[in-house]
Amino acid sequence: MIAVASAFYTPEPTAADLAPYGLSPDDYDDEIVDVWPDVWPSFVVFQAVSTQWRTGMGGASGLDYNVLPWLMRLHNVSDEVTALSDIRIMERAALKIMHKERVE
Repeated sequence: MIAVASAFYTPEPTAADLAPYGLSPDDYDDEIVDVWPDVWPSFVVFQAVSTQWRTGMGGASGLDYNVLPWLMRLHNVSDEVTALSDIRIMERAALKIMHKERVE
């Protein structure tokens, strides 16, 4: 799930980033993100809620959970407890990536 959040909030690697691995930007395809089937419902909701960040002076602080019940119904999520847990993991990974520059 961290890879999923990373795909949304991390810029594409530069040629310099890829060179140590023998790759070039032409080899990099950011359109494909593997998502395990058991996490798919959570991923779909996370993707839908990705415009619903609570923000303040320090940037994003977390997702607006008020929209989650509606989105879970809309996307027919049967296990809301697991989906919320999955979404919180993706949220935490996304926040870590978004605030990386502030920490370093």
